[in-house]
Amino acid sequence: MIQREFGFAFGVTVVALILAAWYGFNLGGLSVALNFLLIAVVLGVMEVSLSFDNAVVNASVLKNMTEKWQRRFLIWGILIAVVGMRLVFPIAIVAITAGLGFGEVASLALNDAPRYGEYLEEAEVVISAFGGTFLLMVALNYLMDPDKDEHWLAGFERRLAGLGKLDTVQAIIAGVVLLAITHFFVTPDEQFAALVAGMVGLLVYLAMNAIGGLFDPNDMAAKAGAAGFTAFMYLEVLDASFSLDGVIGAFAVTKEIVIISAGLAIGAVFVRSLTLFLVHQGTLAQYRFLEHGAHYGILALAVIMLAHTNRNVHIPELFTGLIGVAFIAASIWSSVRANRRDLAKGHSPDH
Repeated sequence: MIQREFGFAFGVTVVALILAAWYGFNLGGLSVALNFLLIAVVLGVMEVSLSFDNAVVNASVLKNMTEKWQRRFLIWGILIAVVGMRLVFPIAIVAITAGLGFGEVASLALNDAPRYGEYLEEAEVVISAFGGTFLLMVALNYLMDPDKDEHWLAGFERRLAGLGKLDTVQAIIAGVVLLAITHFFVTPDEQFAALVAGMVGLLVYLAMNAIGGLFDPNDMAAKAGAAGFTAFMYLEVLDASFSLDGVIGAFAVTKEIVIISAGLAIGAVFVRSLTLFLVHQGTLAQYRFLEHGAHYGILALAVIMLAHTNRNVHIPELFTGLIGVAFIAASIWSSVRANRRDLAKGHSPDH
């Protein structure tokens, strides 16, 4: 079973580490090769820790998709995730915000990594506004779902679910938060760009959610066409929002774009394999509050990303990664306790 889900991930990891070591050896011999090898591993672990809650949310969507689309998510999705979201997308954002050509920015990424890193850091406000707003909508849409039967933090979540009965309340809250953040946190010369980026993130989420609403999620497993494609694209946009913070954080570790790509590729493919593992093992059903914990982790990441629209705010990557893991661990612990209570009462924990 482990080989079924993680065999592809281990294969990509070996290739990525060989590439990192070969690149380092050509630049400075054995010592540089070993250093780049270690950095690639660190970046891979960092990416997994930042995106563990992403894997749980992915699994909640992927479980309703056909096996064909699950395979496409792993194989095609990893190409989009590594090449598209972790290389092309940041280059496109830098090109737009810096007013440079795409080819010029791509050349900087390959030939002048420090300068590319500077441009990427300059675009952090726009990136954080887009990703933070999109992830905020993901968290609010789940936590304020009035049809959600299971509640982890019961009193708090019931109140949220009550508010969720109001049409478009999640978008209103996200819009108000975005306006407040851009007004009070962002410098005047960057406010308009941050507001536009956040609105784009909000509109992208609403568009994907509206398209997904055309299909019955309970019947999505029987549809390999439009419904599967819509769910696939939603997962890719979700992954993009998670990866943006990781790309910026990676430049704090190294400026070598080849090593960053190798490390983030390792993390991205393991997150996808972990997603399939959760689906095939039925983990979401076994740990009833796991999805709740993942969405609280996403909410925390959304707040952190929105806080990064203020250039004076610096939240360590270690904290960002650990807070998501902490919510996941707490939700698993709560699920185990709830299952034990049900067993003690003679009820099945699967409901």
